[in-house]
Amino acid sequence: MLTNKKHSFKKEVVSTATKGYKIALLAGVITLFSVNTTKAQLTATGQIRERTEIRAGFGTLQKKGEKTALFNSQRARLNLGYSGYRFKVFTALQDVRVWGQDASSINRTTTEVNNGVLLHEAWGEISLIDTLSTIQNMSVKIGRQQISYDDQKVLGGLDWLQQGRRHDAIVFKYANKGWIADVGVAFNQNKELSSGTIYNGTNPAYGAGTNGIGTMYKSFQYLYVDKKFSFGDISFLFFKDDFNKYTTVTSGTPAVVTKVNTEGVWSRNTAGFFFNTFLTRKLNLTGSVYHQGGKDKDGRSINANLASVTATYQMGRKWFVGPGIDYLSGNDGTKAVTATSKSNRFDPLYGTPHKFWGYMDYFYVASGFGSQGLLNYFLKAKYNAKDNLSFTFDLHGFESASTLAGNLNKYLGTELDVTVKYGLTKMINLEAGYSYMQATNTMASAAVKNVANADLTPHFGYIMLNITPNFLAKK
Repeated sequence: MLTNKKHSFKKEVVSTATKGYKIALLAGVITLFSVNTTKAQLTATGQIRERTEIRAGFGTLQKKGEKTALFNSQRARLNLGYSGYRFKVFTALQDVRVWGQDASSINRTTTEVNNGVLLHEAWGEISLIDTLSTIQNMSVKIGRQQISYDDQKVLGGLDWLQQGRRHDAIVFKYANKGWIADVGVAFNQNKELSSGTIYNGTNPAYGAGTNGIGTMYKSFQYLYVDKKFSFGDISFLFFKDDFNKYTTVTSGTPAVVTKVNTEGVWSRNTAGFFFNTFLTRKLNLTGSVYHQGGKDKDGRSINANLASVTATYQMGRKWFVGPGIDYLSGNDGTKAVTATSKSNRFDPLYGTPHKFWGYMDYFYVASGFGSQGLLNYFLKAKYNAKDNLSFTFDLHGFESASTLAGNLNKYLGTELDVTVKYGLTKMINLEAGYSYMQATNTMASAAVKNVANADLTPHFGYIMLNITPNFLAKK
């Protein structure tokens, strides 16, 4: 009996030790898992954005008697991000289309060139410092990404456009003690090549640039530096974009002129400052000054400038009002343009023109306007009725920045933009807007929009639903 008791006691001790070991091992695994999940984080968000638009002169003047356009466009995005020890990865898959552009039961057999599915973002970011470093951030971000700085006047994500804007680039990032410094580089090719580096930036399968420029850059290099102060911040940007050189070949009867891309690039340089400061607790002042030089996409020398200033004053708790002015230089319309003449036309690069020069997108968008430059006087007001309800009122006066051919009156028109935004929940938002313009005969003239028998009272309206779910958020 004593022997059996000893054996039983021994088994009980071993069993208890084994259980203790298993519990300790399980606790260790749970702890390790907790540590790993703390350091590594998965994000999964999305977006469904529906926008119904009524266009009667959007982007350019309509001719009298033309019918109003009505359509619905849709953006669907799935965003997946993951961060671990010293790295981050992010992808944004996007589908953009107009309702009805595809058959309901049979897919198109040709390549979809109007919107469609694309990879909006796909990048990885690697930290160049460990967690013990006193430097806030030093990393390299590589892949398809949005590049936005300051007020997005010259570099922005262009979120109003359903397709948005992105770049295939590598960006070295530094941040510490109120300083931010980014250095970015991009190099484009149409496909894998066996020799040479010629790039066709006008290929219709690729985005044809911005602001009516009609071609994509072959490469770019930039430096952005920002310093934050107690009263605001000041930043400096140097951006050089390069365009593939070409020659023209004339052949046939009647003569046909064809562009032939060659080795080498023409480089355009843009440099300037942006500031954002609070002069008082209720008065904010923002502004920018940029100079553009080098050569444009056609090899012509550039000497152009942009200057902008906006004041915003808080009246009480709910009203914000303020005037502003933008100046973008242009070419003298009374002088003939030749292959060797200098261009004074400032191109606002890859920014968000919809935000600044009227919601009807008459200037520096896809129409190519801007050869004579632009003077934009404006008064903006915002009323925050509730935390989830706001109204904005923007009044613009547009004028050519330089003399027009035929010595036409420089005034182009007056535009009023009214918008209302309502947040139903944190993830469901509604927005509606209406824009009206009183255009002049100068706007319709061959020197500007070149529309004969134009309706000089264009208008535009939209209503937009934006749903942005966070799939991993706790209920």
